[in-house]
This record gives sequence, structure tokens and C-alpha cells, in this order.
Amino acid sequence: MMIQEEREVRLMARVCWPYFDPEYENFSNRMNPPRVSVDNTSCHDCTLIKVDSVNKPGILLEVVQILTDLDFIITKAYISSDGGWFMDVFHVTDQQGKKITDSKTIDFVEKALGPKGQSTEGVKNWPSKRVGVHSVGDHTSIELIGRDRPGLLSEISAVLASLHFNVVAAEVWTHNRRIACVLYVSDTTTQAVDHPNRLCLMEEQLNNILRGCEDGDKVARTNFSMGFTHMDRRLHQMLFADRDYEGSGATTDADYSSSSRPKITIERCEEKGYSVVSVRCKDRAKLMFDIVCTLTDMQYVVFHATISSDAPYASQEYFIRHMDGCTLDTEGEKERVIKCIEAAIQRRVSEGVSLELCAKDRVGLLSEVTRILRENGLTVCRAGISTRGEQALNVFYVRDASGNPVDMKTMEALRKEIGKTMVVEVKRVPGNSSRAPAETRGWGKTSFFFGNLFEKFLA
Repeated sequence: MMIQEEREVRLMARVCWPYFDPEYENFSNRMNPPRVSVDNTSCHDCTLIKVDSVNKPGILLEVVQILTDLDFIITKAYISSDGGWFMDVFHVTDQQGKKITDSKTIDFVEKALGPKGQSTEGVKNWPSKRVGVHSVGDHTSIELIGRDRPGLLSEISAVLASLHFNVVAAEVWTHNRRIACVLYVSDTTTQAVDHPNRLCLMEEQLNNILRGCEDGDKVARTNFSMGFTHMDRRLHQMLFADRDYEGSGATTDADYSSSSRPKITIERCEEKGYSVVSVRCKDRAKLMFDIVCTLTDMQYVVFHATISSDAPYASQEYFIRHMDGCTLDTEGEKERVIKCIEAAIQRRVSEGVSLELCAKDRVGLLSEVTRILRENGLTVCRAGISTRGEQALNVFYVRDASGNPVDMKTMEALRKEIGKTMVVEVKRVPGNSSRAPAETRGWGKTSFFFGNLFEKFLA
């Protein structure tokens, strides 16, 4: 009898569950299309981007993602999405701290954030970094995660070169002794690497390198991604799934001293029923994206937020609830969110020295450069690899094998060695101020910051 009653209850639950037409969201967008305005008159030192639209899950991350992919610096922001409407204002500048005045860029912002950006076709045309075969032509995306060690990127690129695979784009992050990579590869005919035997051989050799002398999936994993996820978001997801935030409070990363560690607190707003996450840390590009991305992937909804930058520090406050409507009530929940946000902030930090390269793209180029770095006792803590036409554009953030800053004399000697076959620039990356001069603010850009270097190469 009890079993029959349970079945009836489950059946009633299915019958009584409200039906949501899959076209409802499109209909809502047609009836209330997003309104976007780019205002260069209200503020003397920045551009105001205002977005009003129907609220939906993940919309804040979508908007912030577009702005950061355009390499805008968000100096202030006011977010409100309580109820059925999403309203926010962003104060932004370009990488030189100037207003956004280029008409083509403004037109793109209005289209990407407006009604056309909500469609599938609009999404496909965004110049964002996405993981998957559809986003970079006919290339295969490889995801790697494992325990980091000096020279590991050199070993990975050597394997790909030996198998005649060319790396056309990649992003590499290291944090808390872990490494996560997303690489787009093609063979010498620029076709997708889709033969099962080739994929199996590649996977086997990469896993052997990542595992080293240790076994187990926790140590290393290689996946072939065919999804449609933003590259930076995917790297956050990979490291989060790898639980790199564990032990974050006692991290030994050389990039962070106790004085520069983010100050993160979580309190409860009794009046409105929110948990209030407050973050104060050194400012840098893409800071808001990293925090919003982490909260979203942890299944938290941001209802209100205020963002401000008082160089060299940033203050960000988020009013959140879990997707089930609950606040963070236990100390365990709060501690986990604090650790995850701190890890998200640390993953992209790259103080020290950057090495920017421009050369004609070819199979084995990445292997050659990383081999030279390894032979000179340097380890890569973060890297961005991209291809524009026939030219490869790479940036490496390096330290010595012990994790200490590299002497500029060593970098100058390295520049002369590598510079025999390609254009090289060495830059010292100071603190994390988003208002630092463009020449020293390399960490905020890995796909658009090669303009001057590219012009030198073509000269």
C-alpha cells in the first residue's frame, strides 16, 4: 500500500509540475529586448555601459565575460537583478585608462549585449576564448590537468610536436602546485585531429608525462573537449574540480605574501535574506570575471553587487543566495566559498617577468621556446598562446625553478638568444594595479595585447 501511495505522489508531482515552453525565453526577449547604452558624456574619465534586460540565470557572468574579453578595465559597477529585471552599470576604460571611443567597438558592444547577442548566431560571432572544436575552426581542444613541476609545459609541447600536432591556441594556469591547460591543436594539414588511433596515442603519451612516477586520476587527466565553454571559465572549472583551493589558506605560491592576500568576509543581511560576500584585494584586470565565474559555478546567484577600484586595491561586495534560495548559514559553507574565491583570484596573478614572442607559426615552435626556457632554469607559471594568420603570438610569465623572480640580466640574455629567430619583448610585471601603464600590465591580456609587437614583426 505504501509503495502504491509513493508511486501516486511521484505521478502527481510529474503531472502538477509547471510546464515551461522552451520558446518562452526567446518570446520574453522579443517582448522586452535588452537595452544597452554606451555613455561617454556622464563621466569625464571613463565610459558608462548600461544594460537593462529580463533577468535569467547566468546573465551577469555573460555580460562581464563580454566586457573582459574586449579587455575593458572595469573600475566601478553597480548590479541589481532582484526580481524579473536585470539592471547594471559598468564604468570601463581601455587598457590605457582612456574612454571607449572607437565606433566599431561601441557598435560591437551594443550588438553583443543587445538582442542580437542573445541569439545563437550572435554568440558564435563573439571574439571570446571558447573551448571546443566549433570555436577555432577545425581544431581539437585538449584539456590537461595534473601536478605541476619545472619543465612540464616543455615536455607537453615536445610530445605534441613529435606527433606532428601544431598548437594554434592555448592557455596555461598554475596554482597550488597544480597545472591546468586548454590547448587547441591541428595537424600539418590544418584539419581536426579526429582519428581514434591518433587521439589514443596522444592521450596515452600526455598522461604518462603528467603522471610522472605517480598513478591515479587525481594526479593527472587528459580530455578531448567538444563543448562550448569560455576558455578562462573552463580553466576555473577544471582547477575547482581538482580542488586546488584546498590548503589555499597556507599556499606557498611565491606570488602571494600574507600582506597581499585577499581579505574575504561573509556576513548575513537579515533584512533581505542575503549572504554578503565582501572582497578586498589588489586590483587587476578580469578580477570581477574571476569572482563572478566562481560564484556562478558554485551555484550561487548574485542579486546585487557593488564594485569599486581605489588603486592599487579593489573592493567588491556581492549579495548572494544559493540557487535553492538558501543563504550561507554554516561556518563550513562560508569557509569553502572564501577558499574558492581566494583560489580564483590567485590563479591569474602573475607578478614578476613576462616574455612576449612573435614569430611565424610552425609545428614545434612552442616546443622550441619552452625548451629554451627550461634549459635556462625558468619555469612557466602562466602562458597564453594564440595565432593570427600565419603568425604565432605567445606570452609567458616566468620564474626561476624555485619560484623566485627572475633577474632581468638573465631575461635580457634569454631575449638575445631567442631573438635570433623571432621578435621578443621582456617586460617586468609590477603589482596588480589596473591603472598601471599599458606597457607593464601584461597579465590582463593574452589575446589582444600583441598589437605593437605584431607591428614590429611585420615591419
